[in-house]
Amino acid sequence: MGALLENLNDLDSDILFIKNIDNIVVFEKNKEVSEYKKMLAGVLVEVQERAFKFLEELDEDEVSEADLLAIAMYVSKKMNVSLVDDFDDFASEEKKNYLKSKLNRPIRVCGMVKNEGEPGGGPFWVKDYNGEVSLQIVEFAQIDIANEGQAKIVENATHFNPTDLVCGVKDYKGEKFDLLDFVDPEAAFITMKTQNGTDIQALELPGLWNGSMADWVTIFVEVPLRTFSPVKTVNDLLKPEHQGG
Repeated sequence: MGALLENLNDLDSDILFIKNIDNIVVFEKNKEVSEYKKMLAGVLVEVQERAFKFLEELDEDEVSEADLLAIAMYVSKKMNVSLVDDFDDFASEEKKNYLKSKLNRPIRVCGMVKNEGEPGGGPFWVKDYNGEVSLQIVEFAQIDIANEGQAKIVENATHFNPTDLVCGVKDYKGEKFDLLDFVDPEAAFITMKTQNGTDIQALELPGLWNGSMADWVTIFVEVPLRTFSPVKTVNDLLKPEHQGG
């Protein structure tokens, strides 16, 4: 799945909508789903406009401590970006550069539905090898279920990732981000596959919406379960949301 990132990187669009092909309803049922897509896009545009405004302010020679504090508060409280513990001890120029590095990234707004036992990943706070905490979409295969602590976290998970993303992939100067710069290569993982009737282990590239977007600004928004209509078996096609006429 991570190989799709290069295809995404080739697109010259301001905003990208991403959805699994097996999560598509028939035309008659699409109006409500589309409304929530627009809502996710609205959240993205609102956050993106604020981020762009802040980045333009940070380009100025003089930025007051009060303004730096206001930007830092928005980044941490509204964009869910964790700041280093000693941020307040930084000199003004260090704060400017640090905030720029956190703001000047691709942004994704991800719809999440209530967890009702569907197989797949979900939204979690993740601590990386450097001790930095960030919001990530984590696939089940990435979780060490043998670890009692991690198993408990999964058991108590409240939401599920239906793969419903709206992405802003240009910076505040209108230039395309190189999305390959925001990948966590350590997020590759091993999965079990079947080939010609034989169970095999496969090393997968960082998934498109987890490791490949690990260093994006990530915002999770709850959307109704009725916007999620996956087809995992042929019997799922008999559900009303997949029936036309």
